[in-house]
Amino acid sequence: MTRRSRRALPATLTALVLLAVSVVVAVSAIQLALGETPLLPYDVIAARLHGTTWSASPVAVAGGVIAGTGLLLLLIAALPGRARTTALDEHTAVSVRGLRNALRSAARVDGVESAAVKVRPGRVKAVVRTRRSAAQDIGDAVRHALERRVDEFALARPPRVVVRVKTLRSTT
Repeated sequence: MTRRSRRALPATLTALVLLAVSVVVAVSAIQLALGETPLLPYDVIAARLHGTTWSASPVAVAGGVIAGTGLLLLLIAALPGRARTTALDEHTAVSVRGLRNALRSAARVDGVESAAVKVRPGRVKAVVRTRRSAAQDIGDAVRHALERRVDEFALARPPRVVVRVKTLRSTT
């Protein structure tokens, strides 16, 4: 049960472009029906399009842009997004954000000033900062704490835990 991110931005942009084109055409049609000067001059557009051949370069460029945009939208729709959940078993899942926050709090063992955790499929990467000189001991303690917290979640595919320790220089 892996939920993927939605394609909200491309869908919203496509919908807004189609809405804008529809509004302009509708306003022009209503203005023509009322006998007013239309927003889009139909006669000028029709005359220009009538004088354009299929082999003209503007037609080829417009066709290429439309085809490229369509292929891009199709590719965006077909490729899977980033996983928003991690499976616990075949019926339940935990959010990646919740897992990351739980692991970040577990990484703050004694001596750690700050911790940043990234959760990716198959891997948890933690970068911790400390003022202590014995960075290896802190790295082992953080790794052990993270592995214990991952075991508590009982993930279907437990990730590999990688810890990187950065020592902060003292200001004295």
